[in-house]
Amino acid sequence: MKRFEPNLLLALSTSLALVLVVLTSSVYGATFQLLRNALLAIACTAGFVLLNPMLLKMMRITPRPPMIHPDAPGTAVWAALFPLGVIFAAAVPVFWPGHDYGLLVIIAAVWTGAAIESALKARRLER
Repeated sequence: MKRFEPNLLLALSTSLALVLVVLTSSVYGATFQLLRNALLAIACTAGFVLLNPMLLKMMRITPRPPMIHPDAPGTAVWAALFPLGVIFAAAVPVFWPGHDYGLLVIIAAVWTGAAIESALKARRLER
């Protein structure tokens, strides 16, 4: 069995945490927000992954390497803060119910997009 790529695991864990944010913000947030929050999460994550490389080229910024690098094991610890932050964001609606948490979903989606972009960069470098 091949070893799992750490950036892929980071993207999967952050994506699952984003699903948790969408569910908790829909259940404990303002009424009837499930569809809107799900569409926000999908659109913002896909928008970040698709548009960020074009924006970096347009601004003439050199592309960054993947978040987790095998030669620097400390990067895995720092990258673990992404899903941890998104999980903490999922806990907010539980403690303060009844509010609109659309911005929280957008922030979590951008963080998830950054993790997915890192996994795609690692896959491109692997080939």
